[in-house]
Amino acid sequence: MPAEHRNTYAGNPLNRVARERRSAEWIATQLARVDLRVLPLWRLQIPCREDGGGRLALAWQPRAALDRRDPQSEPLLLGTSGGVPCFAIDVSALDDPAAALAFGAEVSFQEPQGAVAALDLDDSGVTAQARAFVGWHARHPHCAVCGGRTAAADGGIFRRCEGCETEHFPRTDPVVITVVGDADRCLLGRQASWPPGMYSALAGFVDQGESIEDAVRREIAEEAGIGLRDVRYHSSQPWPYPASLMIGCHARPASTEIDMDEVEMDDVRWFERAAVLQAIRQPSDAGLRLPPPTAIAHTLIRAWALDEV
Repeated sequence: MPAEHRNTYAGNPLNRVARERRSAEWIATQLARVDLRVLPLWRLQIPCREDGGGRLALAWQPRAALDRRDPQSEPLLLGTSGGVPCFAIDVSALDDPAAALAFGAEVSFQEPQGAVAALDLDDSGVTAQARAFVGWHARHPHCAVCGGRTAAADGGIFRRCEGCETEHFPRTDPVVITVVGDADRCLLGRQASWPPGMYSALAGFVDQGESIEDAVRREIAEEAGIGLRDVRYHSSQPWPYPASLMIGCHARPASTEIDMDEVEMDDVRWFERAAVLQAIRQPSDAGLRLPPPTAIAHTLIRAWALDEV
């Protein structure tokens, strides 16, 4: 992978202050600061500010926004930027969040998957953390051991049961995503729900007690019936929908005859390099449609097509 490349959602610039956040007194001091920054999320949408040139930036809010959070939620410490604390809050209970937060005309809540293409990479990294963080806390108000209420601890880095004191940490689900290719062709597949003509790298969740390499071999065999000769790691991408880590790989085929899983896949086929290059360079003129550049699948396919594997 070229040294200058960085996947969307990766490279979050915030300092997550792992040591400092263990102190309740330190957290309280940060919450009392007048210069703290607040990122409110409304139904997992992010506040964005338009610059008039087609670009977006996260619309951080002042300390007063803390008073608008949902009554049952806590401020979640994302980290610090230049020593300034940055918190995320959930404002999903608000009927009109833009009015409640006194947004100007240039600020609005947007779905991250649509907005991220217009954000810079630093903001995309913060978006991944904030969306996954707020979403996990909203889904885990109760203890999985005793059913008691849980509360955020250490600025939200985990939740502690108020009854049995079990500590619950946010989970990240690993997913392997792989482009299988040789000198001339690569293997791509599609699901029935996708737009016509769209194909992508094959992917699946890592199973229990399974290595990355084993997961790649199993997923490709299950979905396409293709054996592999080797598996090579390329790069990874946080994917906060809701909380996955995409582990990108390339592999070489040991066989070429496709035996597709018709339950999982709508189609799996081999694509010639020329067709893939056409889809990358002139997507509007190509019969093959690829995932957008914000997805690691696009990065993996492009790397194979340009012989950067």
